[in-house]
Amino acid sequence: MNHTKHARIRLRLLALFALLGLVAAACGSTDPIDVVAAPDADEAIAEEAEPDDAVMAEPDSSCFAESDTPAVDASGDASGTTITLATHDSFALSEGTLASFTEQTGITVEQVAVGDAGQLVSQSILTQDNPTADVLFGIDNSFLCRGLEAGLFLPYSSPALASVDDALELDPQHRVTPIDYGDVCVNYWSDSLAGDVPTSLDDLIDPVNADQFVTMNPETSSPGFAFLLATIAKYGEDGWEDYWTTLMNNGASITSGWNDAYYGEFIAGGGDRSIVTSYASSPPAEFLFADPPVDAPPTGVLQDSCFRQIEFAGILAGTENPGAAAQLIDFMLSTTYQEDVPLNMFVYPANSDAELPEAFVEWGPLVDNALSIDPATIEANRDDWTERWNTIVAG
Repeated sequence: MNHTKHARIRLRLLALFALLGLVAAACGSTDPIDVVAAPDADEAIAEEAEPDDAVMAEPDSSCFAESDTPAVDASGDASGTTITLATHDSFALSEGTLASFTEQTGITVEQVAVGDAGQLVSQSILTQDNPTADVLFGIDNSFLCRGLEAGLFLPYSSPALASVDDALELDPQHRVTPIDYGDVCVNYWSDSLAGDVPTSLDDLIDPVNADQFVTMNPETSSPGFAFLLATIAKYGEDGWEDYWTTLMNNGASITSGWNDAYYGEFIAGGGDRSIVTSYASSPPAEFLFADPPVDAPPTGVLQDSCFRQIEFAGILAGTENPGAAAQLIDFMLSTTYQEDVPLNMFVYPANSDAELPEAFVEWGPLVDNALSIDPATIEANRDDWTERWNTIVAG
């Protein structure tokens, strides 16, 4: 099947999301890692599925430490104010969405893109004494502790959080507000599989799928890092390296980025590999932008592999317009904004009152038990995990 240029643009939006991290109860956990047992796991790997607490770096508790910073008050007339919204490069909304906020409040929003999520957070830390924006959108659970420990944000509890699942509210002090979420998952091209439809990460190391899987370098790709985290969450500190060794011996391919994998080695771009790391929302995108149109997407999702991303917005400390910034946070949780998100950024709205597009309902079902790791654990172990991954791949 050929895709239109528009389809490729839409799908490429997915590639820059810094997805990774954790979900729900992982927020306040002091356990180093939450391991989910692998169904039908290879016996040798299953025996290694318990995490080694002595090896894994302990999370830094300062991530969610209590703060005396007073919460922002959103009341008051901020009409006539202009504020700046700093985002990652993948930020996209329908024309007129932010204009509707201006019509409602009299507040003008200027949006500035600042690279990927990691670059966005790093630059905000470097400029925090003289911030260049009032609100930041795009910090996710993999960089959350870095931003919180740096004191980037002011506390603000939006009234609209009443419509947001508590599982998405990772910071009990509300220094950041969940805006959307999604899952990095293994995808497969349904009619080109070498064997049966994969149902477990263990199927990727089955010899029937030799030379069929392509994923990305976790040091250069956010979905690549998310897949690495998925294997760590699945098999534990003692088991993930054995899994990766077997995976590489089974002919897995590594690319620098999502585009090289999905539109290079994967069948979607004319390659010969039938399994790829992508997103739970990739099948809806394949369906919506297929040329010629199709009755169903040609791809499916291996739900056992999915690792959850939550993206947040926060009011930057040092802003001269905290009230206006808080009103923008409120708007970002409104159904007007939230219902505009899925077909522009191919993620799911945080507000449970927002209606999903039909394609998401039909072809992008929510993953019930997405894998997760506490964000402080990710921050503490990131470098060690990627170094060990490099040793395996280079070997």
